Amino acid sequence: MGRPHPMALRERVVAFVGEGSGHREAARHFRVSPKFVNDMVRLKRETGTLAPKPQGSRGGGKLAGVADWVRRRVAGKGDITLDELVVELDEHHGLTVHRSSVGRLLHRLGLSHKKSPSGG
Repeated sequence: MGRPHPMALRERVVAFVGEGSGHREAARHFRVSPKFVNDMVRLKRETGTLAPKPQGSRGGGKLAGVADWVRRRVAGKGDITLDELVVELDEHHGLTVHRSSVGRLLHRLGLSHKKSPSGG
């Protein structure tokens, strides 16, 4: 996702529309999309501000609350597979997740590894 448009542009667009210009005319004048103009006018009307909304995920996902449990589980049984972890997360915590989500959690925790071809 790209960066939000600058506040100065947002303010000028809304002021231009507020002076009686149409949304499409404002879009052409400021070289932005008509949807951007519509969104800015609606945002100003509904919230009273033109500040951009926060971007990105803030929650940490389903597995944020069980990261310590996963860390302890991997430490206790170092050769546990992603599929086994998925099953245990469902059994013990009622979390239904994909194995790739567990793999990303392990990577974030610094626990990811590749098994050697010899199996050891």
